Amino acid sequence: MFGMIKNSFFGTTEETEYKMLSSETKDGVSFEVRRYDGAKYAVVSSEGRSFDQVTGELVRKLLMYIGGSNEEGLAMGTTAPIIITVYPRNDGVLSRRLVVAIRIPTSYQQNPPTPTDSAVKVEERHGMTVYALQFGGFAAETEYRAEALRLTRTLGETAPFQRKQYFCCSYDPPLKPYGRRNEVWFLQEEP
Repeated sequence: MFGMIKNSFFGTTEETEYKMLSSETKDGVSFEVRRYDGAKYAVVSSEGRSFDQVTGELVRKLLMYIGGSNEEGLAMGTTAPIIITVYPRNDGVLSRRLVVAIRIPTSYQQNPPTPTDSAVKVEERHGMTVYALQFGGFAAETEYRAEALRLTRTLGETAPFQRKQYFCCSYDPPLKPYGRRNEVWFLQEEP
């Protein structure tokens, strides 16, 4: 537990690198198109509870893992963002299925420590291109849904992105009071 706290508040945060393909403004809404390389992620999932009920618990599991609750006892440092994959229904409401992931820090990508919590898995994720919309404040399900709707309207019906899932991203520790960075990512469909 101490490792998680130390990591979150006193450690440095390694931000996931990307290549910006374009920065656009449409109808007063600014968004970016980015390319992320594939990498290993620590992942935990949940079914049956709502976004707001379960995200804190799932994020804590991941922070515990990177903070030293692993078989090797290694505090790896923190990465950002934490990525929550959500699956909206046709009416925009989020289903009760979530996958929360955090990229394993670069220095541990080749040989990540083994999780001690059986709910935490290490998986290789492929590279991806996303439409990214940034916003501030404390974000919960309502805020992410509103921003996803705003990005959907901005991109329009013909934009090539997956509509069955999207990513809710948080870059800041939970106790950061201001200057917070959140994003919604839509996965671009590859041609």
